[in-house]
Amino acid sequence: MKKSFALRVDAEVYEAIEKWAADEFRSTNGQIEWILSEALKRAKRTPKKKNPQQNEEQQ
Repeated sequence: MKKSFALRVDAEVYEAIEKWAADEFRSTNGQIEWILSEALKRAKRTPKKKNPQQNEEQQ
């Protein structure tokens, strides 16, 4: 599940992300998600994936 939220970013930073995204054939939103994912991996803070069976039991 994805969550939506407002993100305030300096205009120059946003423009740099837009250009980077275009260079890699991603949307700006997709690029921001990728950047955050990579940062979490490097910091060894990637969330653990839940067992799909546990999700069914909780519903």
